[in-house]
Amino acid sequence: MKLLISGSTGLVGSTLVQAVAANKDDVYRLVRKKNDSSEKTVLWNPSDGQLNPADIEGFDAVIHLAGESIAAGRWTDQQKAKIRDSRVNGTTLLSKTLASLKQPPKVLVSASAIGIYGDRGDELLNENSKPGTGFLVDVCREWEAAAEPAEQRGIRTVKLRFGMILSPTGGALGKMLTPFRMGVGGIIGSGNQYISWITIDDVVGIIQESLKNDSLKGPVNTVTPNPVTNREFTKTLGKVLGRLTIFPVPSFGARLAFGQMADELLLASQRVEPARLKSAGYQFRFPNLEGALRHVLNK
Repeated sequence: MKLLISGSTGLVGSTLVQAVAANKDDVYRLVRKKNDSSEKTVLWNPSDGQLNPADIEGFDAVIHLAGESIAAGRWTDQQKAKIRDSRVNGTTLLSKTLASLKQPPKVLVSASAIGIYGDRGDELLNENSKPGTGFLVDVCREWEAAAEPAEQRGIRTVKLRFGMILSPTGGALGKMLTPFRMGVGGIIGSGNQYISWITIDDVVGIIQESLKNDSLKGPVNTVTPNPVTNREFTKTLGKVLGRLTIFPVPSFGARLAFGQMADELLLASQRVEPARLKSAGYQFRFPNLEGALRHVLNK
């Protein structure tokens, strides 16, 4: 397949590029700046609305992963604008340009997040559950809506709602490892909030499944079937690392350190099931947390 991938240097994108290249797919990166390497690239600038339609004509599939990290820093008004604009503006530009092509791709796989559900306690959430309330909810709703021009053009559009992605090289787990390895890890807040998670291996597997499985379209919860509470996650990570987890972070401490981000990322509870992936027959490589952590951490 001839593939175009945005966000190719990020946590998911960098792993995906290696995987699809190993499958002998013809991979192009959608980038802001051309580098001196031999990699195939297409230039764009979402901030300025620059994307030449001729440059993206003829691809079999487009995988759109670009977006400012939601955990890059405290959520100032400026940072929140970066988070929103990097997702909504980029997706809008790409989607509208794909819709204008004479030969559009058969499928667009576009990132989203389970943040669309907001803080929902113990409620079991699937793709038909209504969005919640909050900053991330609003971002995700606009993010997914920005792909509508591609859908209306008849491009099969898959919106992957990512949960916590387990990878030792970045993301939430990457940030946790240092304090946990030092023996100062612990639960956050009550510890009763649910975490819906997935390994980077399964993320790549689900993206590849989305490219070939015509039954997958619309929102797809990209999480394992086994969400756990923060307390369970903390205990399991400590067990895998062989460290005590006796230093809790109270809710007020998390809010003092991270502000609004604490309420929507660290203290929010999202118990999400991958209903559409199960219906599509996807077989998770690492469905259980301890085995998943031992795999990604080589333990």
